Amino acid sequence: MHKILIVEDDRSISKNLALLLTNEGYFPTAAFSQKEALLKIENERFDLLLLDISLPDGSGFSVCTAAKHTGDAPVIFLTASDDEISAVTGLELGADDYIIKPFRPMELLSRIKSVLRRSGKSQAIFEIGDLKIDSIRGVVSKNGAEVFLSALEYRLLLVFVNNKGIVLSRDKLLNEIWDIAGEFVNDNTLTVYIKRLREKIEDDPQNPEIIKTIRGLGYKL
Repeated sequence: MHKILIVEDDRSISKNLALLLTNEGYFPTAAFSQKEALLKIENERFDLLLLDISLPDGSGFSVCTAAKHTGDAPVIFLTASDDEISAVTGLELGADDYIIKPFRPMELLSRIKSVLRRSGKSQAIFEIGDLKIDSIRGVVSKNGAEVFLSALEYRLLLVFVNNKGIVLSRDKLLNEIWDIAGEFVNDNTLTVYIKRLREKIEDDPQNPEIIKTIRGLGYKL
């Protein structure tokens, strides 16, 4: 359940990358300029950065340098096919890899997994009491028996796992699951999905111990 910052000024590419990463169980966040990217890495923690080198108000190099100064998140540069020299410059600044656009989705995913593994950030299995989430295989089990979740229920569970101990507002949860839902998601729908998820993972759904309601604020794992 890794948070990945996509820094790419082409909104179409950024949207497709976010969808690809979401479908693989990652949590993508987009920035479309150097200024926006610098603000995000100052205020949020990311497990990996995907950086376009050429940005409308600056360069991915500046973002890479800032990221390396403020944390240990690995960096993969996205570069045009005729800009390999710039990619090498990025590696010298501390980037962990680069990939040439246009790239094949499976190659990018493989690079991401490899970089996360090398950086020691590739935690794949999470346990909460008798509940076990294997994010690589996409399998959830309780007391050793597999729990079958819909895509949106699984995504919702990943949001909670990725924010363990943090109170999540209903608006935050809606924003996290909106893009991948195949149907309209509103506040009432969210209530239904939380109820369904609790029925599948809680010992007593009426008195939940995994996903708790924080009255007036939201929910917390």
